[in-house]
Amino acid sequence: MKYSKLFGKTSKNVASDADSVNAKLLTQAAFIQKQISGVYNFLPLGLRVLTKIQNIIREEMNKIGGQEVLMPAMTQEENWITTGRNTMDVLFHLKGQGDTNLVLNPTHEEVITPLVQKYVFSYRDLPVALYQIQNKYRNEARAKSGLLRGREFSMKDLYSFHVDEADLNRYYDIVKQAYFKIYERIGIGGKTVLTFSSGGNFSQFSHEFQTLNEGGEDTIYLCSKCRVAVNKEIINTQKTCPECGNDKLEAVKATEVGNIFKLRTKFSDAFKFFYSDSQGKEKIVEMGCYGMGPSRVMGTVVELCHDDAGIIWPKNIAPYQVHLVGLDGLGEDLYQELLSKNIDVLFDDRDIGAGAKFADADLIGIPVRLVASKRSQEKGGIEFKLRSEKESEIIEAKDLVSKITSFYN
Repeated sequence: MKYSKLFGKTSKNVASDADSVNAKLLTQAAFIQKQISGVYNFLPLGLRVLTKIQNIIREEMNKIGGQEVLMPAMTQEENWITTGRNTMDVLFHLKGQGDTNLVLNPTHEEVITPLVQKYVFSYRDLPVALYQIQNKYRNEARAKSGLLRGREFSMKDLYSFHVDEADLNRYYDIVKQAYFKIYERIGIGGKTVLTFSSGGNFSQFSHEFQTLNEGGEDTIYLCSKCRVAVNKEIINTQKTCPECGNDKLEAVKATEVGNIFKLRTKFSDAFKFFYSDSQGKEKIVEMGCYGMGPSRVMGTVVELCHDDAGIIWPKNIAPYQVHLVGLDGLGEDLYQELLSKNIDVLFDDRDIGAGAKFADADLIGIPVRLVASKRSQEKGGIEFKLRSEKESEIIEAKDLVSKITSFYN
């Protein structure tokens, strides 16, 4: 992509209502644009990042037997009345034709449970795991922190259905490990920990995945021995590490990037979802729920991966692999060569000063920056610099592709 043709331009100004690092940098770098409070347009750069995050999640869900579906964003209120959740504060209520009462779904238990019920009758039909990646809607009283707490946001929700609690527990642990693989691939694995939180009406505990971050909105209590944590809401009842019993837990700031629940039979009870076991006896279906917000993860990455100049994208989710800065009328030939080698390139071909181009490259945060200029030619090649490092080096043109490929492999 040539920068001169790219929709969306960087800005030196910070929006007055940008109340977080991710809101500030993603807007300045033209990844997102605020529509209304808690609702954002994703511009081409931002959509590329969001799609890469979604695809990593999709690949790992497929590996553990999840089958992708797509459920409606809007459904009848009747289902929410059935579960007793139609009075939730976050629900958007709508009126349809014929005075029909509708809901914009903030979550999909009320849709997925009766859907699966139509196809599952016997123990032979279980277990089954279905997931979707779709926008959700929550009427937050105070949308804030950019992509971290919005009224419309991207969400992956996986639901699993089982013959008994033992099988639910088995799959629950599989999903838990898949989540860690996702965070590792995205680039925040080393900073993300499993956190015990209240299971509410479902079970003693649920689990959150929290990314350690000094600017995080949550306080968790971290065990230094086994790297699990306890959420602030249960610290008064759970004063030791649930894994190893360590009583020295450190209060740290973090941002939630996922949560998983053993729903057990709360929703299958509501919809009278039974199956026949091997003896022909009627049994209730056990359920699990596993949520992860790709847009929230994107905002969290920016909160964690930035410096004073802008964003520093982890390599697996960067909008492009290479940011090529052309100076002195140079760069077109290199741009075409890189494209021919299937390297994703943003080529800054604009007729502006070098300083402005470098500032935009730092703000946008693509991992590899190349500079094609008369100066680099005089030094024997192309300037190569990683966004995460201060120093650059000159690479001979013949070695450039292998250098880039090596970095990304």
